Amino acid sequence: MIEPLIRVCDEMNDEFSHNPVLIDEVIKQLAINPNGIYVDATFGRGGHTKGILENLSPQGHLIAIDKDLEAITAAKKQFANDKRFIIEHGSFSQIDQFITKHGFAGKVNGILFDLGVSSPQIDNPHRGFSFLHDGPLDMRMDTTTGQSAAEWINQAKETDIIDVIKTYGEERFSKRIANAIVRYRSDMPITTTRQLASIISQAKPVWEKTIHPATRTFQAIRIFINRELDDLQIALAKSLDMLAVGGRLCVISFHSLEDRIVKHYMRKETKAPEIPAEIPIKESDFQPKLKIIGRKIKAHDAEIDINPRARSAVLRVAEKL
Repeated sequence: MIEPLIRVCDEMNDEFSHNPVLIDEVIKQLAINPNGIYVDATFGRGGHTKGILENLSPQGHLIAIDKDLEAITAAKKQFANDKRFIIEHGSFSQIDQFITKHGFAGKVNGILFDLGVSSPQIDNPHRGFSFLHDGPLDMRMDTTTGQSAAEWINQAKETDIIDVIKTYGEERFSKRIANAIVRYRSDMPITTTRQLASIISQAKPVWEKTIHPATRTFQAIRIFINRELDDLQIALAKSLDMLAVGGRLCVISFHSLEDRIVKHYMRKETKAPEIPAEIPIKESDFQPKLKIIGRKIKAHDAEIDINPRARSAVLRVAEKL
């Protein structure tokens, strides 16, 4: 599954907006303790944060995290006067550092991850995430560090480009696309989203009916540039230690690669590790670390009508034992 092309707007900020996905279900599944401690590991534009804060008492706390400096600016503007709120700039793979910094390690009642790219990032052509708008080919969520998509794509080996597009985009024409990219850049550098989208479109012999031909490749490059799947695996493991007993872990994913990681992690932590037969330890001697709460949750038709981005959203919930 890939992320949908259409992004709609709801909560207005200066230029762009973002409609929080599955907000009612998130609030319900977090089972919020009004005096509790919560973490929104992907602040975005604060839709989920706002919902959590509305359910907290003056004694509650919420730490929000985001890589994007524009999100940090929006957070400070929106919640500057709320003493319950803390914003941290960085990757959610640093979640343990941010929580420990404020003395909440092992005390957190709920952690939320809303994965993927926010609507303001997609809708802003200057960020380079979208093939629908021409702009610089950047794709970094944190523009203060790391390699841009343009820098990578103009110097990467053809075999590496094939691997990224195939692995993270699940694109069956990865070899054709990578070859077209390498041939094009031999004449001139690829610096804009329009250039790259055009190269991909011309390289693909067959187009899918429901999505733009560049969708899978753009998704793949974005995931690679931002280390999204690596950071997710790190963050999930660290989150478990940060939660209090009974604390909830809620994760919203938008494509199969993310959801597979979340599902496998939660399942793994509900079972004992595989024990070699020669080791005299019983599986019953191990205590599971997590309990899965219900089945995966998807948006209802009414929400999808308002916010098409919710169509591919999957919410999974687990509780620390």
